[in-house]
Amino acid sequence: MAEKKQHTIVSASTGKTVKHDGSQPNGNATGLRVGAAVLWVVAIVCEIAALGVICETIIIPFLSKIPPLYQGIGLLVLDFILVVLGAQLWKKANHIKPMSKKNAFLFWLWNNMGVIVCAIAFIPFIIVLLANKELDKKTKTVGVAAAAIMLLISGLASYDFNPVSAEDYAAAGLGGVYWTKYGTVFHSHEDCSSLSRTDELTTGSIQEAQDAGKQRMCKICEKRDNIIKQLPAQKEADEEEPAA
Repeated sequence: MAEKKQHTIVSASTGKTVKHDGSQPNGNATGLRVGAAVLWVVAIVCEIAALGVICETIIIPFLSKIPPLYQGIGLLVLDFILVVLGAQLWKKANHIKPMSKKNAFLFWLWNNMGVIVCAIAFIPFIIVLLANKELDKKTKTVGVAAAAIMLLISGLASYDFNPVSAEDYAAAGLGGVYWTKYGTVFHSHEDCSSLSRTDELTTGSIQEAQDAGKQRMCKICEKRDNIIKQLPAQKEADEEEPAA
């Protein structure tokens, strides 16, 4: 049996990729979000601890032989790792169970919660370090530079450059049709044999397909859906029959 062709599916309404393999991602979105939240909370704890050891208000006995600055940098690295891991879990959850895009601001906020956490996990550290007049210049410079670099990298890693919405998945689900860029018809089945050589499909409503210049359904899909057109004689008889 031939292996099913894997298509890249693009939403007609947003132009964004919806699916890569013909199916919505599977998984427990709630579990992933809880996991992300736990990682983020621990990351904030690491940030606070990093500030404490650098400012020497917190002493970690088993690390007493390591200079406070390096203890703080180590905790910042742990903070960085936890923030990025949490963001990846959050993004995966959003691709399993996406939010509606009706409110554009809330949609962006929800999809990029990881970026917001990045700001919380590093910006307060930078501000407090710069405001501390008791720290020497070297400690401030190294600490702030390290935090700024981690903030930039984690922010880029946490940003969702290709978010999907509930509307995207609805369009790609039941009731949606598929078409190719240069084809003249639309398809009700992604795995239609006439699409076996096509890598990318656009999905949307029948109206969107027609607006894109696809005026009728593929003959193969019509047969699969058991769509039988009326004979001309039958059609005329139906039109002439008086209304009840």
